[in-house]
Amino acid sequence: MVVAKKLKSADDFMYHIYVHMNDVDKFVIFSGLKFSQFAASLEPLHHLLLLKHSYEDGSFNMHTQFEYVLDEEVPIFVKKSAESKELCWIDFMDEKRLDHLTPMEQGELLYISHKKEPITSAFFNKLQNRFVYYSSDLEKMTKIYFRHLSDSDLLVANVFNSLIREKERSSGFWRRKVKSSIPTISPDFLRSYRSFAKDGALLSLYRIEKPKVAYGIEVRNLSEYSFPDEVWDDLNTILKTEHDELIYII
Repeated sequence: MVVAKKLKSADDFMYHIYVHMNDVDKFVIFSGLKFSQFAASLEPLHHLLLLKHSYEDGSFNMHTQFEYVLDEEVPIFVKKSAESKELCWIDFMDEKRLDHLTPMEQGELLYISHKKEPITSAFFNKLQNRFVYYSSDLEKMTKIYFRHLSDSDLLVANVFNSLIREKERSSGFWRRKVKSSIPTISPDFLRSYRSFAKDGALLSLYRIEKPKVAYGIEVRNLSEYSFPDEVWDDLNTILKTEHDELIYII
């Protein structure tokens, strides 16, 4: 087993993400996750109904009085929403279905945008949505309802794998004559660590140089933290504590 050097500072790591899963209500709270990372990890996204936003180029649905983004325009929306202070949307499959939403269903959508939670279910049969997405720059958090919780494992795995690919490219991986495989982590493997996510956990990614290139994810239980923004205030202190689990990616 490779033993990595003892890391004390946040700067010694490539990336940190806080994850707190509620598997009963099927949502996950993240901190450290960008909207662009979400979109790239779970593409393609379908049409997006905008419940809270500052986007100025959306289409307008007369029936609901909501603006929306067509699927082909999602990449532009993602780029322009990168600096949004607050964002809330729900994806949907068919534009025509918007015109069939009842006043009650429209009220439920407004409730979600205001309270960050559904009255009953976050998933609407008429919309066939996979997600309800809410993010707040002030609170340093993103709350996502997943129709399939397995998508949350896919999201985090793809974020880590993307960061690893970027690191290897910058480290001259593609110039090597012998093409060894890039280390990756699978969603199924990551799913075995859900017990940490259910309590609230910090996942910290770093690169191991010797004896061969690999990556590690230190997992720390943060069940005592109620607000994600507090994690970043205490990050260096948290990293001085022993990790609860170490995931090797080879």
